[in-house]
Amino acid sequence: QVQVVESGGGLVQPGGSLRLSCAASGSLFSINAMGWYRQVPGKERELVATITSDKRTNYADSVKGRFTVSRDNAKNTVDLQMNSLKSEDTAVYYCNAEILMPWGSKRVYWGQGTQVTVSS
Repeated sequence: QVQVVESGGGLVQPGGSLRLSCAASGSLFSINAMGWYRQVPGKERELVATITSDKRTNYADSVKGRFTVSRDNAKNTVDLQMNSLKSEDTAVYYCNAEILMPWGSKRVYWGQGTQVTVSS
């Protein structure tokens, strides 16, 4: 019904930059919030950044000042600009979209993830 697809991951040296992109498609109705999360093997998925339809943002303390989340409501996309990358940022990054249904309920959909590896 709803597809969420991430792209842009890869291998980068410490201090480098990457830009992740995410696109939501399908029976979207209305997207309230979109966000980026990351997960390392053996650990729970953690929030990286979220952004609402009116462009309010929330960042994990570990990425504040280095990462920037943005979205294009018309295109149903959200990007994550990652600067000054550290080895600790290595993880699989997941995008999600919170869909507001016409009858008022909300549903969250997740992408399959994209690998980000920060290593020299």
